[in-house]
Amino acid sequence: MNNNDILRRIRYTFELSDSKMMALFASGGDEVTRSEISDWLKKEDDPAFQECSDEQLASFLNGFINDKRGKKDGPQPPPEKRLNNNIIFRKLKIALNLQADEVLELVNQGDLDISRHELSAFFRKYGHKHYRACKDQVLRNFLNGVQKKYRDQARLEVSGPIQT
Repeated sequence: MNNNDILRRIRYTFELSDSKMMALFASGGDEVTRSEISDWLKKEDDPAFQECSDEQLASFLNGFINDKRGKKDGPQPPPEKRLNNNIIFRKLKIALNLQADEVLELVNQGDLDISRHELSAFFRKYGHKHYRACKDQVLRNFLNGVQKKYRDQARLEVSGPIQT
């Protein structure tokens, strides 16, 4: 998965406006314009498409954590220069305040079935003997599960309970 796909999916799932996305980037330490966000959200075949860098996505995810969990006391962590699926997965887990069982439930909603041990290997430090690289399929299934859970939840909150 590329950074632009991840940005698109998060925006869609949480119904983030351009101004909200700009605020999230700013909270993560990166000032961006509405046109930059628009270019990042375009499809790859659009001539105005621009690639979202690892550092920019890291800033957005840091801002997303600040928005969902509250800002940490003291200096904010700088955005990572290089991202991989493990770091993205970890940042989303932190932002959404998910426990291992909840993450497993979201990942396992599709055809993919992973165990608690496999999951913990994704969150280990690189170089640890049980570290395992998170493949696109795992991250994609997790994002699909997040979309099903949080997008439906947001729609229920907006429309209220269904009257019968």
